[in-house]
Amino acid sequence: MSAVKGIVFNLLEEAVSNAYGEAAWDRLLDVAGLQGAYTSLGSYDDAEIATLVRTASQALEIPEDTVLRWFGRRAMPLLARRYPAFFDSHANVRSFLLSLNSIIHPEVRKLYPGAHPPVFDFDTSVAGVLKIGYNSPRRLCALADGFMHGAATHFGERIEFEQDECMHRGDARCVFHVRFDQQ
Repeated sequence: MSAVKGIVFNLLEEAVSNAYGEAAWDRLLDVAGLQGAYTSLGSYDDAEIATLVRTASQALEIPEDTVLRWFGRRAMPLLARRYPAFFDSHANVRSFLLSLNSIIHPEVRKLYPGAHPPVFDFDTSVAGVLKIGYNSPRRLCALADGFMHGAATHFGERIEFEQDECMHRGDARCVFHVRFDQQ
């Protein structure tokens, strides 16, 4: 069984409550048939996050990947408030993204023992483009997309984003091409 750390559920609850009110989170849990007592350090079955995303998708009549992108965008400012040290040492979104494996995810593992964040690989060989490989058994590439856009907003930047490989289409990993707006 793979487990999602409770902090992810806490962020989702805060994002939903901020956008739609606290009652919306309670309704989401009720319709999903979940208890909803998530502690940040706890670990919860991957199926629970999938159930919440599916339930929100059905309630809002939008695709699940749209729900995940929305959540990623909304979660990033919440993460920046909770963990400013992850952001403060970076001048731009590119620098921040390049630190995911080497700085941010090791710290996540320290803060949340048992966490299994995705693994990213980076290709910086094309000027102005960051090619990012994403690999995770959870296959939450849409959430990664939302997080990256949320990070860009945090740093006051815009990015262009293309995904030419996706595990949901049978590829071994997801590959994103992120272009940075040269303002």
